[in-house]
Amino acid sequence: MNYLTHHLLNNEELEILRKNLNKNGSLWENGKHTAGKHAAKVKNNLQLKRDSDLSKKFSALITKKILSNEIIKSFALPKKVHGTIFSKSKNGMKYGRHVDNAYMSSGRADLSFTIFLSCKDSYGGGALSIESFNSEEKFKLNAGEIIIYPSTFLHSVEEVIDGERLAFIGWIESYVKSIEDREYLFDLDAAARSLLTKYGRSDEVDLIFKSYTNFLRRLGS
Repeated sequence: MNYLTHHLLNNEELEILRKNLNKNGSLWENGKHTAGKHAAKVKNNLQLKRDSDLSKKFSALITKKILSNEIIKSFALPKKVHGTIFSKSKNGMKYGRHVDNAYMSSGRADLSFTIFLSCKDSYGGGALSIESFNSEEKFKLNAGEIIIYPSTFLHSVEEVIDGERLAFIGWIESYVKSIEDREYLFDLDAAARSLLTKYGRSDEVDLIFKSYTNFLRRLGS
């Protein structure tokens, strides 16, 4: 399965987020409002109103961190991060099996992501389940960790059976549409960076970076 997990937010940032997000319950609305026709039938959660000052402020801060993170940039080749939502699931809530829309009003969905904001021991259930061609994996990450995966995969959020699951979700429009092409470029970039760290600059490393840059130029949109 082609996905990336990475620690993005520190404890101080998480504490500020949780404190502010739980201040005003009236800012949370039914999650069906932002779901497509099919997904709305299986979606049962709460979402912070996108047009609220609270959502705009913290969405912008987290988006900036995503776009400035070197490993995420290498993996996702993000053209833009869009459609971001703060999501809350309480006891009995879940989001059934679905696939994200290919195109949204905010952009093309090449990659989907979830940042877990609640401590994983503070709620029961609520794992993110992602299906690939012949496998299914479940993720319940530590607070502050992000998972990025292709939007083409069927996925779901299991029912929360205790406590409260708080998360930040969104989509990435990549400069490279193809999952396989992004994987090749990620491997090339990782290999070149590793060689550069171990042995310093060389003609061979320069050639790898040259090939990477020219492949990106050819494959990008």
